[in-house]
Amino acid sequence: MISQTLLDVASKNSILVAFLFVGLVVWLSYWLSGKLTRGRLHGSAIAIALGLCLAYAGGAMTGGSHGIADIPWLSGVGILGGAMFRDFAIVATAYGADVEAIKKSGFIGATSVLLGVILSFTVGAVVAVLFGYTDAAQITTIGAGAATYIVGPVTGTALGVGSDIIALSIAAGLIKSILVMIATPIVAPMIGLNNPHSAMVYGGLMGTTSGVAAGLAAVDPKLVPYGAMTATFYTGVGCLLAPSVLYFIIQALVG
Repeated sequence: MISQTLLDVASKNSILVAFLFVGLVVWLSYWLSGKLTRGRLHGSAIAIALGLCLAYAGGAMTGGSHGIADIPWLSGVGILGGAMFRDFAIVATAYGADVEAIKKSGFIGATSVLLGVILSFTVGAVVAVLFGYTDAAQITTIGAGAATYIVGPVTGTALGVGSDIIALSIAAGLIKSILVMIATPIVAPMIGLNNPHSAMVYGGLMGTTSGVAAGLAAVDPKLVPYGAMTATFYTGVGCLLAPSVLYFIIQALVG
């Protein structure tokens, strides 16, 4: 009786429960990062892995399509994971950047964004072709997913591909995000990733906002706004180029 009452209260205040739940998952992730990997594997990477496992478990338990948000008292997680909170977090992060440092990146920063989108897209498109995809829209969607897991669904929806291809594009983007999180602290000393200028170039080349932000946080939290700034521009450029210019290029190549 008491447990049912608690569940009813939690369901009616699902957004508050979601904040508490996500906070506990993040705390556990950073604890595991410190205890098991001594910080080498950033807590954000562990949090994403746990989130994916919980989403699968929630979907398996309820038979729904929204992961753990299908559990009534955790439905607020769906709001926290929605586009509104995502965009709010990205914009809020960008406010920590120094305008003067941004100006110094200039042409190199802009070039890194364009180069990063084209390079990631090309790798994704080549992998799609190697796996036997021949349709231009499908190849473009998977290539866009290799840019980021946001660009992939946007491109797939614009080109009218099936949900299975969109899911593949999201998976490609998630794998890239996790790899960037893990690799950034490792390669940072080798590539001089220790100042705002290099952080902006790195964010422009990698492009995955969550991966870049988490990776830079493990290097130096002060670098996060600069990397997140260009990574956000990367997402915007990808959403513009992938369903248009890059799609027409792929169409011309594959017929």
